[in-house]
Formats: sequence, C-alpha cells, structure tokens
Amino acid sequence: MTTTRLTMAQALVKFLDNQYVEVDGVQSKFVAGVFTIFGHGNVLGLGQALEQDSGELIVHQGRNEQGMCHAAMGFAKQHLRRKVYACSSSVGPGAANMITAAATASANRIPLLLLPGDVYASRQPDPVLQQIEQFHDLSISTNDAFKAVSKYWDRINRPEQLMSAALNAMRVLTDPAETGAVTLALPQDVQAEAYDYPDSFLQKRVHRIDRRPPTEAMLNEAVTLLKGKRKPLLICGGGVRYSGAAAELQAFAERFGIPFSETQAGKSAIVSAHPLNMGGIGETGTLAANTLAREADLIIGVGTRYSDFTTGSKSLFQNPDVQFLNLNVGAFDVQKLDGVQVLADARLALRSLSDQLGDYRAQWGNQPREARAALDAEVDRLYAVEYQAEAFEPEVSGHLDPQVLRDFIEMTGSCLTQSRVLGVLNQQLPSDAVIVAAAGSLPGDLQRAW
Repeated sequence: MTTTRLTMAQALVKFLDNQYVEVDGVQSKFVAGVFTIFGHGNVLGLGQALEQDSGELIVHQGRNEQGMCHAAMGFAKQHLRRKVYACSSSVGPGAANMITAAATASANRIPLLLLPGDVYASRQPDPVLQQIEQFHDLSISTNDAFKAVSKYWDRINRPEQLMSAALNAMRVLTDPAETGAVTLALPQDVQAEAYDYPDSFLQKRVHRIDRRPPTEAMLNEAVTLLKGKRKPLLICGGGVRYSGAAAELQAFAERFGIPFSETQAGKSAIVSAHPLNMGGIGETGTLAANTLAREADLIIGVGTRYSDFTTGSKSLFQNPDVQFLNLNVGAFDVQKLDGVQVLADARLALRSLSDQLGDYRAQWGNQPREARAALDAEVDRLYAVEYQAEAFEPEVSGHLDPQVLRDFIEMTGSCLTQSRVLGVLNQQLPSDAVIVAAAGSLPGDLQRAW
C-alpha cells in the first residue's frame, strides 16, 4: 500500500477535491469549493492547506458564517443536491453562527458540509480564545450543539480518524433519503498533525446515486387505491425536482386528468402556467389548490415531507374518505399521514404507476379548469393593486395602522405594493431567472402569485 504524508487538513482538502457523484451514468464533481471565515481554530490548519494547494476547489472568504452556509444551501438546491460547497469557521461564536443553517439544511434534506474549527484535542493551551469550559465535561465545545441538527456529526481527535469520518460524511451527503447537514469538528492542533494517508483514500472517488425502483407489491397496492378514487390531487414536492421527475409528473397528470399543486420546494418543477397546475398548496397556498384539496378523496404526495405549511397542520384535507398515496425515496417521509407507501425514486415510481393504471381518468369535471381560471384572474388582480392615498385597504386589513403606510411613503418615496412589485418583476425577468426572498410575508406571496 502506497501512502502520502500530509497534515490532516491537507488530506481533507485533497479528499474533498476528488469526490464525484454519478447520476444516470453521468459523473460530475461533487464539492465545488469552500466558503470560509478564517480565525482562531481554522486559519493555520485548514487555511494553510487551502492556501498551499486547493486543487480545483474554489475558495470564497465569507463575511457572515450563517450567510455563507445559506449561500451553500442555495447552491446545492439549484444543483439538485449533486454539487455542494463546504463551510469552515473559527472556534466558538463563528461555529455557533452556522447552527441555524445546519437545522434548516437537515429539515429540508439539503446537503451541507460544515467544518468548524474546534478546541485543542491535547487540551494543553486550554482555555483558548472563546472556548466554553463545561466544568463537568471538558470534552464539550460549542460544536457539540451541532449534534441535534446534523444528519452526521464527528470530531476528528486523531489524524487517522479523518478517513472514516470523511467517508461517512460523503455517505450521508450523497444519500437522497438521509442527506442534510454533516458536521466534522476539526480540533486546531489535529489539523496540523501529519499522517501517512493511503493513496487510495486520496484518489478520485465516485458516489453513485442510484434510483430505487418500486416493488411489485407497492405498485399493486397503489394502483388498487388510485383506481377506487374519483378526485385525486397530486402534490409536487421538492423530491420531484431532485429526482428530475418533472416531465414524468406532468405526463402523469395529463394522461389521467389529475390536477396538481406545489410545495415551496416543488415550485418551478413544472411551469406555473400549465392548466393542471393549481399553484401553491397549504397555509401559503392558493384558493384553487386548497379548494380542490378540501374535496379530494386521494392525495398523491410525490417527494414531499408534508410540512405543516403544506397540510395546514393536517386540517386542509376535509373529505371524510380522503386517503394518501406517498411516493418518496425516504422511509421516514413515505409513511406520513398513514399513507399507502411507494418507497422509490419519484421518476421510476411515476413511470411504473403510469404503466399500470390503464385507461383510468379522474372525475373532477370542470372544477380544475374553473379553479385555474379563477387563480389567473386573482393573480392579475394582485399584480395590478396600487396604493391609493385615500381609503386604501390592504389585502390583509386590520393588522396595520394606516399611519405606518404614510410614514413609509414619506421616508422612502415609494408607494409600490408588494404584489405590484412581484407583477412587474414577473413580467420583466426571464423565465429561468432565480430569485431569493427574505422572510416574512414575501415567501407566501411568491408561492401564491409568482
């Protein structure tokens, strides 16, 4: 066995630079680069390794730890979870600033690799700058807070531990069902320790993301359920995008006359103007989607985790005979709402179901067409809403002192309403534009009207 002597940080950089994924026979580089804010705990280990030889990794120096993690999440999401950025921080508050992002990534099944610096494994310089000293357990640092929000967590206390830790990190990051935040805590003295790493560990490694097919028993149960229902409604979740199953879902909806709705993560999988697209569903959804959801006797959830915003805290589906058919690659999500389970890749599951449904047609009549027409008219109305100085009534009235609006106009010189801004942008931006929204009412308006 041939080896190369490297510091732990050098070996980590070389390992990350040689990770690839393969989907449907196509290989691509998995780790595009590293976002980092150098400081106490990562500048002389990982920082030096990146400075000396970062390979093809692109290094961006961040300005806010949480911000760079959110940017990494957006990057991974836009690349359908097949390409990521790692994020590195200093010890203490720098690391703590990444915890919220870790929770968001794990909740939303987005791969996020976190490399926070950690206190000395030797403990000889303790307490180092910004080190938390827990009197009952000196092994605890700020990075232990990541355990609750990480899909995989490890602390590399010896340089040779990097090998098992890094391989397990990639196992989770590339798993469609288990992915989320992965935290590798890097004690600053161990980053600089040298070890003879096997060359096999440092060479190109391809992680094959295979498509899990549905079993015959799953398909039979799903087909039996669907054929007994008159008013099914599809929910297009984020898994449709990540699986690349948009064309299959659209073909499925069109062939069997089934209207579909979108979650926040599933939005943009299929063009919003499609006549069977009822728009966003749930708390921040459209009247079209939510009206059909109340009447539906079957909800077909494709790649959705059924969050409370999607289900209206499980109050949205009012038909006394409603049942759920869940197509999901994740065993945790596929069993939600006590649905009939098709544990499989979304693309393969939709194709297999389509092959076995024969001449089935949903019996919605004109309801989807009427709901869609009403949705289009409402969006047009919202896009045209303009502020009128006299007796202006906000869309959600009674929650804002009119004087606040007058003060805002006086301070900013602007009287554009939020929905009017969305209308102008929607008309002017290209159809493939990517938008980033702040929190508050804006994400809900985007799900309804973008």
